Amino acid sequence: MDRIRIPNEATYTPLPLLDVALAAPLISRLLFRATLPGKALQMAAMAVYVGSAARDWIGRRGVRRIDFLTEFGADIDHLEAMPLHIREGEIALLVERANAEYTAERIPLEQLAILVDEHLTQYIASITGQRVETSTEIRSFTVAHLIFPFALGACDILSGDVAIFHDTGVFEPHVVAHEFTHRKGYWKELDAQAISYLAMASSGHPVLVQSARCERLHRHLRAIAGDDDARFRTLLEQSGLRSELAVQFTGLRSKAGPIQEKVEEVMKMVYDGRMKITGQNGIRDYDVGFTNFLYTFERSTTARQSSPEQLDLAPAAN
Repeated sequence: MDRIRIPNEATYTPLPLLDVALAAPLISRLLFRATLPGKALQMAAMAVYVGSAARDWIGRRGVRRIDFLTEFGADIDHLEAMPLHIREGEIALLVERANAEYTAERIPLEQLAILVDEHLTQYIASITGQRVETSTEIRSFTVAHLIFPFALGACDILSGDVAIFHDTGVFEPHVVAHEFTHRKGYWKELDAQAISYLAMASSGHPVLVQSARCERLHRHLRAIAGDDDARFRTLLEQSGLRSELAVQFTGLRSKAGPIQEKVEEVMKMVYDGRMKITGQNGIRDYDVGFTNFLYTFERSTTARQSSPEQLDLAPAAN
């Protein structure tokens, strides 16, 4: 099997190189005004960032990426809309299995990153025949969190720098896998959602499987409720999901004041527009697009099997 190692040098620096490059002009103005040392600082900061990113992009030249339409029968441009009754049926099945296979185990983030990355690398390699090995470093802050306060994590697609902004509990393995998928070169959000889910759901590890299952359930509920939090809570309560998990579903969105709500509303519109400009379907790729992808994919792979267990790719309870 082929093996490619991407340097991800920026992930090992004390501060995110992108943040340093963005802050350099401000710092140089405060300290040096428009003098030569200030300009030198700006140029040096940008050069270090660009140099690191360039090494990663050079390292990615030989990467074989998954052809979604060929491998899964679905991609961002080929999705069947999931009927509501099918979506509701999946919710019931996912809740039943989540309740039956619940685990309270938590894995420290540093260890979790290594575990998630290995399963993600193996899953991608099982399709492409190539191990794409990347950093397992994670930060807790980048400037991106200030710009997009609703985000759970972020990945600088140029340098591979990943940050996880909140303790998301049961969802943490999936969030890490999602950002690591970006790090491996899959920049579209639907692609990252799909690969991270499939890798975690097929891992056989109870914590990772549970995270994938809960992510799928959460996205089904959001697909129905949209941004209506009251509707989301009602659907969650009606689902019968055990309380240990349900409380983590409601804790994903922190309570925001009126000013922060306005900021989030505006920035979500900006982010939605950015996604559409870059050939994606918009912010709904995270839930409607993701669950429609799985519906399309599983219809194509289960036509010969007709097994309801295929609605959840994780191993069934004994």
